[in-house]
Amino acid sequence: MTQMMRPQDIPEDSPEDQDSALTSGDMLSARIVALNLLEDVLGRKNPLDIALENSADFRTLPARDRSFCRMLVSTALRRLGQVDDLITKSEERPGNKTLLLQNILRLGVTQIMFMNVPDHAAVDTSVRIAESCGMDRQKGFVNGLLRTVARIGKEWLARQDEGRLNTPEWLLKIWIDDFGLKTAAQIARANLAEAPLDITLRDEADRNFWASNLKASEVGNGTLRRIAGGPVHEIPGYDEGSWWIQDAAAAIPALLFGDIKGKTVIDLCAAPGGKSAQLAARGANVIAIDRSAQRLKKLEANLARLKLADRVQVIASDASSWKPKEPAQFILVDAPCTATGTIRRHPDVPHLKSMRDLESLVPTQMRILENAFNILAPGGVLVYCTCSLQKCEGEDQIHHLLSQHPNAAKIAITPKEIGEIHEAVTENGDVRTLPFHLAASGGIDGFFISRITKAG
Repeated sequence: MTQMMRPQDIPEDSPEDQDSALTSGDMLSARIVALNLLEDVLGRKNPLDIALENSADFRTLPARDRSFCRMLVSTALRRLGQVDDLITKSEERPGNKTLLLQNILRLGVTQIMFMNVPDHAAVDTSVRIAESCGMDRQKGFVNGLLRTVARIGKEWLARQDEGRLNTPEWLLKIWIDDFGLKTAAQIARANLAEAPLDITLRDEADRNFWASNLKASEVGNGTLRRIAGGPVHEIPGYDEGSWWIQDAAAAIPALLFGDIKGKTVIDLCAAPGGKSAQLAARGANVIAIDRSAQRLKKLEANLARLKLADRVQVIASDASSWKPKEPAQFILVDAPCTATGTIRRHPDVPHLKSMRDLESLVPTQMRILENAFNILAPGGVLVYCTCSLQKCEGEDQIHHLLSQHPNAAKIAITPKEIGEIHEAVTENGDVRTLPFHLAASGGIDGFFISRITKAG
């Protein structure tokens, strides 16, 4: 794999280049970091969040440059299918390119077509990056291709099927089989919009204060929503633990147990802890289970920030085999899944997940759900959910459980319980949110939720 460069390796501008640097090259370092991050995601298959967290170069960028860098990488990933199609159309003789060269072109095209960057700045910086990466022979190619995109790319863009191009074929086929062509197309298009910032409060008594202070509106059944932008820890109340980030769909499951104040709730697959925090904030004593010790460290850090750690017992164990001392009255299963319902806020997901991941996760979900039902007390409540859009990870899992256990029964979820997202309640009494639901207020993550009880 080609050795990636570091921002400090960029040669300084000569005196005659200073004016140019102030216009087209003032954020060259941010573009170099973006190139390295794109390589980390597409070349090494690391999630973007992890790549950002592990990048010392990203952390040392000025705040403005960090915002630009994050937006550039996110947009490139979100529009990758369209970008690659434009690159192919712009080549006189399409041929094999190194991943590094392809990624330089991808970032250039992304800036020209999908960001408010002057064409000359996108072209100039891309050529300079190629040169700094030792690609002297490719400079002319980069320059010519990007100028072609700048000249006629918008004509090509108008004829593209953006939903199809930006969705892996295997995934789009499943959505068509599960929901039909029209709905699948709506999902694919909705995934191209950046998600807003959804917030869950630690203390409901402070709702009016934070809604006003954060300039947020209420969506769903209690979630506060504001336009995303800027480092989260710089938003008032975050470091103090007054709230945490949680999509409106992800906030639904913890609301489906009724009054849990003083009751014990088992949260299987609990990390990174949003739902555990929500249960604890509602007065429950939570037993949080997760097999990943590393992810549990993040959960514990989140709970400490939120000042809810004293209400949560953390246990590192496998959710498919862990047993409590006595049957549980309340169990939440947020099963590991392909996370395809979160593509709006995690545009790397289509490039990291595959059919093989889906095939390995489905039996894992089945084992976890089976264990959860086995440890559920008669008359108890089990809520199962996934942030996946595929029915094999949601509806089919519940159908299988009910077919295997005559003493399992569904407790229908009502529209009143989930607020304005009533369109997501299915005829079977489950919840199936889709990314284009609540479109007027910014959409919502794709989620499946079902509520089960056990006969005595």
